[in-house]
Amino acid sequence: MNRTPPHLDEAVEPITIRTGFFWIPGERISTPHGTLPRGPLHVAWLAPVEVTRPHPLVLVHGGGGQGTDWLGTPDGRQGWAYDLVRAGYAVYVVDRPGHGRSPHHPDVLGPVAPPLPLEFASFLFAPADAAGTHTQWPWDRGFDGEEFQQLTSAMGFFLADFAEGQRLDGDRLAALLDRIGPAVLVTHSAGSPGGWLAANRRPDLVRGIVAVEPMGPPYADFPGLGEITYGLTYAELATEPAIESPDQLKADPARYRVPGLSGTPVAVVTGSASGSAAQSPPVVEFLNSVGAHAELIALEDAGIVGNGHGLILEANSADTVKPVIAWLEQLTGAEEETR
Repeated sequence: MNRTPPHLDEAVEPITIRTGFFWIPGERISTPHGTLPRGPLHVAWLAPVEVTRPHPLVLVHGGGGQGTDWLGTPDGRQGWAYDLVRAGYAVYVVDRPGHGRSPHHPDVLGPVAPPLPLEFASFLFAPADAAGTHTQWPWDRGFDGEEFQQLTSAMGFFLADFAEGQRLDGDRLAALLDRIGPAVLVTHSAGSPGGWLAANRRPDLVRGIVAVEPMGPPYADFPGLGEITYGLTYAELATEPAIESPDQLKADPARYRVPGLSGTPVAVVTGSASGSAAQSPPVVEFLNSVGAHAELIALEDAGIVGNGHGLILEANSADTVKPVIAWLEQLTGAEEETR
């Protein structure tokens, strides 16, 4: 009897990879329980036997997710991380502080927000009213669907202090860059602020940013969180010239440059059936106003249609990554021309 799990029968190109993991430690703090590390970052790495690309990629998961979002899909296929390794990249997959394999305790990181309910996951990733156009989520949209259960079992929660959670993301990603050197950041959804902040902290170590369905639009007012204080982040962004209040940046963003974004190539990726698609053009506009070299990659322009907010997880994930790989190749070519 053949007992091979169905997902092992997929027709993908076999590849020999090297793997490992390490931690970016958090600062030590005193607690009633003793001295503890605050907000460590788990980093899993994957690489082909021969790395052929000049810069590694750092994959930053979204919202209540974890690093496994990049490693596999709800129906058991290999995720973007493996597609990028096949393209020759060394890949670092992180679990943001307080998520996944980066453990959390409220005595260390502070109070947590309420858990994310299944209703929210359905609204974000598989809305019933978008079924006609959202064709790349072909699975059961109900709570009992196996793929939906696989997706939501990985979901966690945010810190109650949303800005502090983003500061932690930015700080730990910056420390990761200190360790691995220049890299390209690839972020998804609510993981995007950590990417902007890491670049802001280490402008010389970020060669480019791919923001998939990033949090926005700039200065959006989210229930329970308020307005996105610095346009794309709740946590503080350093600017040139320096601002005394975030209201100055909002009033005239073109007057300022944001180190780490100014001059940095950025691709903002969105799906044709995503409820978040409308927020991506304003994100590109804001990035360019503060000096970035940002562009919109609409998957439908590449003939890839039917994708929603979870386009890295959907049925055609092996296709949705292709325009990103093409953009990364152009980025490498542009770097070589300037040497």
